[in-house]
Amino acid sequence: MTSLKALKVRIKSVKSTQKITQAMKMVAASKLRKARTKLECSLPYFNNLKSITNNILPSVDFEEMNDFLKLALKGNSDKKYLIIITSSDRGLCGSFNVNIFKAAKKYIQDIEQLGKNYDIVTIGNKAFDHFKVSHKHKIFTSFSDITKQSLSFDTAKKIADELLNTVLQGAYDHIMIVYSNFKSILSQETHIKQLFPIDIAPNTALPDTAVSYEFEPSPSVILEKILYKNLISQIYHCLLENAASEQGSRMNAMDNATRNASEMINQLSLVYNRTRQSIITKELIEIISGAEAI
Repeated sequence: MTSLKALKVRIKSVKSTQKITQAMKMVAASKLRKARTKLECSLPYFNNLKSITNNILPSVDFEEMNDFLKLALKGNSDKKYLIIITSSDRGLCGSFNVNIFKAAKKYIQDIEQLGKNYDIVTIGNKAFDHFKVSHKHKIFTSFSDITKQSLSFDTAKKIADELLNTVLQGAYDHIMIVYSNFKSILSQETHIKQLFPIDIAPNTALPDTAVSYEFEPSPSVILEKILYKNLISQIYHCLLENAASEQGSRMNAMDNATRNASEMINQLSLVYNRTRQSIITKELIEIISGAEAI
C-alpha cells in the first residue's frame, strides 16, 4: 500500500505540472493569435503578387528571358531535388513534427523509387535532430532557432537567397518544401509544395480584368524582380502557416495534458482518502481490541 506521504507528494507534483501546462496553453494561445494575424494580413500581398505575375507573363518573350527567368518558369531538368523540411525548435506540440516527418520520409521514398537524387534542408531544431540520424549524409544545410523569434520577411529572404544561389549554380533543379497548413486548432494538414521552378497558377481570388499595361524598363526585368519576391513570399507564407500550426498543435496538446492532470489528481485524491480511511479504521480496530483485552 502506498503511504499517505508518498500520495501527498505525488498529488502536489501533478498539481505543479498542471499549472505549467495551463501556462503553456495560454502562451500558445497568445502566439497563435499573433501568428494568425500575420498570416491573414499577408494574404492580400501574396494574392496581389500572383495577380501581377499573371498580368506580366503574356508580355514577356521567352527567347529574351535571362537564365534566372528560364529556370524559374521552365526549370532545367528533373534530376536533383532540394527538399526543405520544416519543424519546430521546441517540443511539447503534440504530433505536429511527427506528421511532417512522416510526409517528408514518404516523399523521399517516392523520389528514390523514381531514381531522383536529393538533398535535405532542415528548418527548426527538431527536424535537424531527427534527420541527422537517418539522413545525415543528405543534409545540405540547416536553419535553427527560426521559430524562437518573431518571423519576418527578412528571415524568408535569407533562406531564399541561400537556396537560390545553389539553384543558379546548377546544383539543384527543384526546390520542394514540406510544411503544415493551418486549418484550425484541432486540424493541421501536411503539405508538400514546389517552390522552384515557380508554379504560376491562375489567381482565382481576384477578378480578371482586361487591362493593357506599359512596362518600364521592360517586362522581363520587372518579371525577374517579381519572381524573386514571389519565391521569398512563398517561403514566408509556408513559415507562417507552419508557425500557426505549431502553436495550434501545442495549445491542443497542453489542453489535453491539463485535463489529464485533473483526472489524475481526482484519482490520486480518491486513493489518498481511501488509504487514509483504511489507516484510521485499522487504528480504531487496534484500540477497540486492546480495550476488550483489558
